[in-house]
Amino acid sequence: MARDGVVLEVDAVSKSFGALAALSKVSLAVRAGQIFSVIGPNGAGKSTLFNVVSGLHVPTAGRVRFRGQEITGLAPETINRLGVAKTFQITNIFPQISVFENVRVAAQSRAHESGRLSSLWRLPDVEAGAADLLRAFGLLPKRDELAENLSHGEQRYLEICLALATEPTLVLLDEPTAGMTPRETREATALIRQIASARGLTVLLIEHDMSVVMGISDRIAVLHFGEKIAEGAPEQIRNDPKVVEAYLGPPED
Repeated sequence: MARDGVVLEVDAVSKSFGALAALSKVSLAVRAGQIFSVIGPNGAGKSTLFNVVSGLHVPTAGRVRFRGQEITGLAPETINRLGVAKTFQITNIFPQISVFENVRVAAQSRAHESGRLSSLWRLPDVEAGAADLLRAFGLLPKRDELAENLSHGEQRYLEICLALATEPTLVLLDEPTAGMTPRETREATALIRQIASARGLTVLLIEHDMSVVMGISDRIAVLHFGEKIAEGAPEQIRNDPKVVEAYLGPPED
């Protein structure tokens, strides 16, 4: 069982690639319903941390627990089945099938794991769930478009839909607003918070846009050269001298 509402626990995790220490004794506790952001300069270890949590990398030391269960070193597909979904920095969709089929394939994977393999493509709940997700992100009018024909921002939305279609408890969002226009970024930020709240999701977020991070996060951890140098609420992080020096820079006049 998870302790004190902690959904994800990263306990003194280190990860080395040869002589390079990408992570050094990083610990986090992400509670149910939080939007928890991880920030830091390029090369700080953010993506490595995501890859350890999602099973793409096995840590050199330390442990990862999800809902009280140790998941350290489990295969990505096993971790996904337990309820952890991940999006990527580079859009990871099926470009040559329709928008609706993209989401239905993802929903099908969850239905398959639930033992409902027969007639999956016609299951009303799979169809309805896919439509609900597309509607939430404003993509339902484009359900029959090939995914490759969507705008960049719409493709980012579609990728989030694919992650949510697997009915996760925890979603790892890796720079979900990358490449979006300022307007798309504002809309995406509002949508992520709204949908996370409506679905009772816990979110672990990597994002470079500080307006997004400060506006959406309940809690923020800052990595620098693979080490966690600060953690706290947005206002604490904004005013932390170590964070300002390492990453944010002095406030503008």
